[in-house]
Amino acid sequence: MTEVYLNRVATAVPDHDVHNAFVEFADKLLADAPRAQTRSLFGRMAARSGIEHRFSVLTPDQATAAFWVNAHEFYIRGNFPDTSKRMEIFERFAPVLAQRALDRLALTKTERRAITHVVVTTCTGLYAPGLDFDIVDHLGLDASVERTMIGFMGCYAAINGLKTARHIVRSEPGARVLMINLELCTLHLQETHDLEQVLSFLVFADGCAASLISAEPVGFALDSFRAVMIPETRELITWKIRGLGFDMLLSGEVPGAIRTALEAGSAEVLGNAKVEEIELWGVHPGGRSVLDAVERGLKLAPGALAASRAVLESFGNMSSATVMFVIERLLREARPGQRGCAMSFGPGLTAETMLFHAA
Repeated sequence: MTEVYLNRVATAVPDHDVHNAFVEFADKLLADAPRAQTRSLFGRMAARSGIEHRFSVLTPDQATAAFWVNAHEFYIRGNFPDTSKRMEIFERFAPVLAQRALDRLALTKTERRAITHVVVTTCTGLYAPGLDFDIVDHLGLDASVERTMIGFMGCYAAINGLKTARHIVRSEPGARVLMINLELCTLHLQETHDLEQVLSFLVFADGCAASLISAEPVGFALDSFRAVMIPETRELITWKIRGLGFDMLLSGEVPGAIRTALEAGSAEVLGNAKVEEIELWGVHPGGRSVLDAVERGLKLAPGALAASRAVLESFGNMSSATVMFVIERLLREARPGQRGCAMSFGPGLTAETMLFHAA
């Protein structure tokens, strides 16, 4: 059976660091909350989030170049944008961010000619002809390239994208798959006094990853994949299209459910691998509490999730793109033969896991 490799990864974020501006904005949203302690609790949670920077296609500044969309005009108290307006901004800025990541992937002319498949994951915007066409046009790929869109799977979609790419290359050993994971999460803030919902907005950001997958023995060998649905957790993460954008519920019970599931049986998630055999951990940083839950549930050594915590601190949670930011860091540090595990959590509640080793 053909062995498949993640050859390289490039990542990109927009120019505007909005984390501090959002914390201030969210504090104002909660000013009229029924319970006075809600604001102070939010402040404590924000300080403990493990996040220092998050980036957005929206700028928080009042004085902006005409090209950018001013968040103070986009998110007006009492008049948040409808879904149509949010999708207009997605269609405008998603290709720009994708192009930034693709340019950093630095495909040669020979590599571009060799691309046979394009796989795109996103859950924060929809339009057609879509991102797949924009990518083909930007790189000048052959018009016959096969395109696959993986939509609305949330934070674990990149693992499914890699799984799809592996199936393609195993069935067509000469295939070379380009994968794009792009999310503009900051387009979907909601005006609410609900603390749990505001806290979920605290972690999300915009970002894009571009990856090349082939049978060339360079990078990380994609050894196996596993999907596990945690029973009786279906309502803990939901993502639904509504009139005022995409409406997310990210329950505070998620970290506890993850920890309990991992404590109950790591073999269910890791398959034949043992925790002590894995040196490279690429866990999706859904939030500090999620990383803490994984660390405790699997009894990992301190520092095992350093790459994930660094991405969370520098970029926040960019949904499907985030785990690829972590894997990009692991690729730079890995030594030949090291075994690794990538893991993401999302709606279901589902854990998607990939085992790999460094070529």
